[in-house]
Amino acid sequence: MLTYVVLIVAGLLAGGLNAVAGGGTFLSFPALVWLGVPPIMANATATLTALPGYIGSAWAYRSEVAAEGSLKLASIIAIAAIGGLAGAGLLLVTPGEAFVGIVPWLLLAATVLFAAGPHLLAAVKTRGSGVAGPVVSAVAVFAVSVYGGYFNGGLGIMLLAMLGLIGFTNLHGMNGLKNLLSAILSIVSVATYTVAGLIAWDSALVLAVATTVGGYVGASQARRIRRTDLLRLGIVAVGAVMTVIFFVY
Repeated sequence: MLTYVVLIVAGLLAGGLNAVAGGGTFLSFPALVWLGVPPIMANATATLTALPGYIGSAWAYRSEVAAEGSLKLASIIAIAAIGGLAGAGLLLVTPGEAFVGIVPWLLLAATVLFAAGPHLLAAVKTRGSGVAGPVVSAVAVFAVSVYGGYFNGGLGIMLLAMLGLIGFTNLHGMNGLKNLLSAILSIVSVATYTVAGLIAWDSALVLAVATTVGGYVGASQARRIRRTDLLRLGIVAVGAVMTVIFFVY
């Protein structure tokens, strides 16, 4: 019973946070680990449970998605899929003990990235209208996609920053493509994890339903939230606490 309660609460909160400001991984991943799911399997399962939200968001932004910069949309999607597959494959060959040592650093990086998100995006926005060349753009898309295939935390901010750096200027289009790429990366990763037997299905089903419900409720309540800065601060605090716990234990 405790397992179901933890999964439902973590899923509801994670889905709500993802709908409003992001950062749901800071709750879903540690909850799975706390319940005894091995870290690599917990990472794979958390990625699966975030997938419905990504797909829903991508569909909502479907009319906004358009290519900017020096790469065509099909090229960006193809590079992202290959990078996600490479990241997922990298996770498969990472020894369990090594991943346990890497997790605190990944959580730390995701927390810092989430905290610095507004400043990072503002810096990208004021960067100007320079457009990176196709090689640099492809490398940037591939690098972020490898990270997304390996670990889901902080992926949204990384994708938005990357798109801005390679020449995207339309924020709605960037959000739409960010959601689409997140969905593609998760689909590729989850398919790889499933074949490798890394999904904790009992936990995944409960967490996925709870996350979907939390995302729906969070989206419906998002417009009522006035102090998103305080919400972001709270998410950063959760991420910091989880990071410290993983470093200590």
